Amino acid sequence: MEMLNIALPKGRLGEQVYRLFEAAGYECPSIRGENRRLIFENEERGVRYFWVKPSDVAIYVERGAADVGVAGKDILLEYQPDVYELLDLGMGRCRMCVAAKKTFRDSMDRTLRVATKFPRIAKAYYSSLSREIDIIKLHGSIELAPILGLSDVIVDIVETGKTLLENDLEPKDTIVPISARLIANKVSYKFKYEEVTALCRCLDGLCREQDQ
Repeated sequence: MEMLNIALPKGRLGEQVYRLFEAAGYECPSIRGENRRLIFENEERGVRYFWVKPSDVAIYVERGAADVGVAGKDILLEYQPDVYELLDLGMGRCRMCVAAKKTFRDSMDRTLRVATKFPRIAKAYYSSLSREIDIIKLHGSIELAPILGLSDVIVDIVETGKTLLENDLEPKDTIVPISARLIANKVSYKFKYEEVTALCRCLDGLCREQDQ
C-alpha cells in the first residue's frame, strides 16, 4: 500500500488534530509514545505522520514532501501557497483583528501605522477600505507596538482577547475568522485522489457530528 504522508502542526492544535485523524480510522499508535521522533508510520493503515512547525506545514504540502496537512487559515491567507484547501476542521478557532488602545480614534488625514506579523493580510484589508497605511513588520510581542507609540494599531490573531485586555488594548475590527484547514498537494490530489478524498470524507463526517 502506498503511504499517505500527513504533515501535522506541532503543539496543542496538532495533538487535537491527530485525535481527529485517529477517530477517523487513521491511527498511528507510535505517535503517542514519549519520544522526540518527528516521523511516525503505520504501514497497516498506509499513513505516515510528521510533526512540522505550524507555519511550515503549507510549505511541506506545496512542495510535495507531504500529500496533505493541516494549516491555519491565517497562514494560507498570508503566504498563499499553491495548494488545495479541502476542509475547514473547525479547530483552533480565533479571528484576525485590528486592535488598538481603547482611546484610539482613527484620523483619515494621516497615514495609519500598522504593526503586524501578517503584512499581506493587513495590506489587503486596508486596501479594501482605500486606507493609506505604513506597515511595520514585527515577529513577536505585537501588543507592545501601540503601547510604546511605534504604531497606531496592530493586526494580529485574537483568541480570547485576554492579552489585549491586560495591555489596555481592545479589538476594533474583525478582518476574518481563522481555523485549521485540511490542505492537499495538487499533484498528490491527482495521483492519490482516492486516498485523499476518503480521508477528507471521514474527517468531514466527524466534524459535522461534533458541530451538532
